[in-house]
Amino acid sequence: MTDRRDAELAESAVSALTAQLSLAPKPGLPDPRDLAAPATRTDHRALRWSAKALLPGLTAMAAAARRTGRPTAPLRAELGAIGRCAEHSLRLAGGGHRGALWTLGLLVAGAALDPSATGDDVAAAAGRIVRHSDSGAPRRATRGSAMSVKYGAAGARGEARAGFPHVRGALRALAASRQAGVPEERARLDALLTVMSTLRDSELLHVAGPHGLRHVHDGARAVLEAGGTATAAGDEALTALDADLTARGWSPRGSAGLLAGALFLDTLPAPPRRLTP
Repeated sequence: MTDRRDAELAESAVSALTAQLSLAPKPGLPDPRDLAAPATRTDHRALRWSAKALLPGLTAMAAAARRTGRPTAPLRAELGAIGRCAEHSLRLAGGGHRGALWTLGLLVAGAALDPSATGDDVAAAAGRIVRHSDSGAPRRATRGSAMSVKYGAAGARGEARAGFPHVRGALRALAASRQAGVPEERARLDALLTVMSTLRDSELLHVAGPHGLRHVHDGARAVLEAGGTATAAGDEALTALDADLTARGWSPRGSAGLLAGALFLDTLPAPPRRLTP
């Protein structure tokens, strides 16, 4: 049985995903500019629609975690079963967001385990869940597992087991940009580029190989080293990176999904301030 708290966590996660979709300009990634182009308009609308299809699955994941109360192997198996049903719903709704479903599903479950937890603690709880094996998972190689074997990349599973270090890094970048007075949309872009500058994205490795991945890392780092997306130099570097990745057909989707995870954690209540004597 679910309650309002489960639905609220799921709604926050879906809102974080749609906020990520609404962000622009995202280098090599779908964003609202696609709506102005006939060739990509339908695809972007499908992404926005299918994000909403995640709501029932994420609500069920929150309910399962709240009911179980601990990061156990049975909870891991139940989340896996729910996730596979949610993937089917995604396909019916137009596809996309599989990586975001993995990230958001685990983070929603981590948040439901302890409603008072914030940020790093939720990410750590999600990591403890996924360290258990999913007994019901199909026994077949995936693109991510193939890239892990070939290049030693952690992949989505490794990122989760480590407690989502790139999600936590994006949260820190978001806070630092806000502290510096950067406008919110640009602060979120800086957080995205922070993830892109170091993430060993298995999809990029598959499409572009290690040299291509390094090229993406260097391009994202160049934007940040130019002062970030809110500066003239950083914006120019961002425009150049976007044009480059679009021309090459390279899409850092893994970074986008992790940014959505960070935006979800950012919605959780802040911890109470300690009063100094």
